[in-house]
Amino acid sequence: MASFPEFLNDSSIHDGRGSKVPLPWAGFITLSLLMAVFSITAVVLNATVIVVTLRHKQLRQPLNFALVNLAVADLGITLTGSVPSVVTNALGYYIMGRVGCVLEGFCVALFGITVLCTVALIAVERLFVVCKPLGTITFQTKHAAGGLLLSWLWSLVWNSPPLFGWGSYQLEGAGTSCGPDWQSRDLKNVSYIICYFLLCFAVPSFIIVVSYSWLLYTLRQVAKVGGCVAVRAESKVAWMVVMIVLAFLVSWLPYAALALTVVFNPDVQLAVLVKVVPIYMAKSSTVYNPLIYIYMNKQFLKYAIPLLMCGRDPWPSEDDVSDVQTAVSPLNNKISPE
Repeated sequence: MASFPEFLNDSSIHDGRGSKVPLPWAGFITLSLLMAVFSITAVVLNATVIVVTLRHKQLRQPLNFALVNLAVADLGITLTGSVPSVVTNALGYYIMGRVGCVLEGFCVALFGITVLCTVALIAVERLFVVCKPLGTITFQTKHAAGGLLLSWLWSLVWNSPPLFGWGSYQLEGAGTSCGPDWQSRDLKNVSYIICYFLLCFAVPSFIIVVSYSWLLYTLRQVAKVGGCVAVRAESKVAWMVVMIVLAFLVSWLPYAALALTVVFNPDVQLAVLVKVVPIYMAKSSTVYNPLIYIYMNKQFLKYAIPLLMCGRDPWPSEDDVSDVQTAVSPLNNKISPE
């Protein structure tokens, strides 16, 4: 295995006696408290999504499998990235050494790219359900399972090279968390970062944009020729997933922009807050996804509220309320040929 970066020999990584303090003590405590709130909320909400889906057979639809995969990956980010940040920020320095840094950077990146690939899979699933681009071929459970497996494998393939010398994981932000090394000008590191960005961020984002442009166009065409009930049902699901996509982009785009800025201009001088805020915005995304699909999906809400309230449901849903369904709807059949 290739030698580790120079910061392995920096005593401040191991015992906290570094001479440079990037944030005042109050800043570290604030980050620690914020990450504690986000961590607890993320664990509760994502665990709720997983448990509710496993308990209720009605929820075991292809789209819901992808939503559960999002919950699993978000839970992974929380446990391997957010929870350690609570401790390291409370202490004001990184305490887990080189091995801990590599492990944290690898795990958070692995789960983060899996989230993005899963969001792309959801976009493709909606495209198949609504637009039927391959005619009679429909998106089934086996396709969802294959797509989720591919999401994990793709993420694993592109996050493993730093473990073997192509790229590396390094301290980032205020020096209390780890991620891919965006600053090194070593040719191997730069080539890895460029490939990583193109294949793990740009490609899934392109799939999402193309799929939803096609989807929204189809829904608009359906609205013109009738089929109002089907349009309303699919529009609700579409908006739910659009919200998930937007939440992901709002959370992760600042981090991606920061990383690219450092890659192409490694000598740029940035304020500590500019380095820190995007990192913790990305980690906070683990809360938004479950909030969105528990709130916007009446199927999840129906079972999640009693679970969270220990069996009580203070807001019972009415039977005549139109639920957001995540099962396959034959919407494409509503479109008349032009």
